[in-house]
Amino acid sequence: MLIKLVFKCLMSDNSEYNKVRVNTPSSEGILSFDCTSKHLAHLCVDSSTCSEEMAREQVTRKWEVFAGRNRFYCDGRLMTAPHSGVFLITIVLITVTSTLFFAFDCPYLAKNVSVLIPIIGGILFIFTMSALLRTSLTDPGIIPRATQDEAAYVEQQIEVTNSANSPTYRPPPRTKEILIKGQTVKLKYCFTCKIFRPPRASHCSLCDNCVDRFDHHCPWVGNCVGRRNYRFFYMFIVSLAFLAVFIFACAIAHLILITKDDRQFLEAVRDSPSSLIVGIVCFFSVWSILGLAGFHTYLTTSNQTTNEDIKGSFTGKSGQDSFNPYSQGNVCLNCFHILCGPVTPSLIDRRGVVTEEYRIEMEKKVITTEQISVLRTFSVPNHNGSALPQNSVIPEIY
Repeated sequence: MLIKLVFKCLMSDNSEYNKVRVNTPSSEGILSFDCTSKHLAHLCVDSSTCSEEMAREQVTRKWEVFAGRNRFYCDGRLMTAPHSGVFLITIVLITVTSTLFFAFDCPYLAKNVSVLIPIIGGILFIFTMSALLRTSLTDPGIIPRATQDEAAYVEQQIEVTNSANSPTYRPPPRTKEILIKGQTVKLKYCFTCKIFRPPRASHCSLCDNCVDRFDHHCPWVGNCVGRRNYRFFYMFIVSLAFLAVFIFACAIAHLILITKDDRQFLEAVRDSPSSLIVGIVCFFSVWSILGLAGFHTYLTTSNQTTNEDIKGSFTGKSGQDSFNPYSQGNVCLNCFHILCGPVTPSLIDRRGVVTEEYRIEMEKKVITTEQISVLRTFSVPNHNGSALPQNSVIPEIY
């Protein structure tokens, strides 16, 4: 009976059917349809499933309205820096070089030397690429920007005590000092994120985000290197150094073994030109890779970041003694803390649903104390009700 009614409703021009709306219970839920436009408007066997599907179609994820410049993939599950061209070059260089090695060098070496050579090479290649992708596609430790209410609260906390109408009014200082193991550490205010950055954090101008324990922005991996992905970055450069040395040694060994058959080196190159190509690529890249791996080994053992080492944060200045308050005490504890400690959870809810309250909060403007001081210089009316002078210009506030 219900099927006949639906069919008549859809096929008939009779207004009697076109205005019918039926909601009837079934064994699995509610069957609903609307014939206002002579077509099935809403048909759902299970009402709860239907509601979930409709809500899913209208959902906006937070990564879609993210304030930084990062790019997101797979519905926000993966993220990279805004410019990933150099990262693609890294993947191509590693993949092409390894493919030539596995295709032309490994068969000969497996037959004449050992079958372990392609196995070892495969393990190193998989480990290197896994560490690279984990570094590149992971949140490095982005610190969320302050909301309007949080930014307003921070502005109130750093407001100076002098009179706001005083001609000697100056914007408040933008640093705070805290003690870590007796060492004074300055917390700097980020004008973009409207927060006092935690110790060791810094703002990346390329990604436009504050990153916790910021090491550096690496274009070769297409991402910032921070607290959440530094261990994977270190694993990547160390494993890449081993892979480059291994492939270089195997390519040279392949050419040498060919020359042992009373053949000239040029003849060996003609027989296996890929070995020469792989050897040249590895020779010119292995030195920089080994140097980078050694430098980050030093940073790991001393529990420093590239940013801190370049700035000389823990170098004694003006005859004052300075030490690293973040050190765990010895080399082994520093390595264990950085490479084996727990990975902190991401602070940005990339796949969270954008609610109306969240959208309104994002659209609010924050007026800082610097902007207020600019308004005062242009004689904008203040709280005592004084009027604007004639021909005054009010600057635009962003």
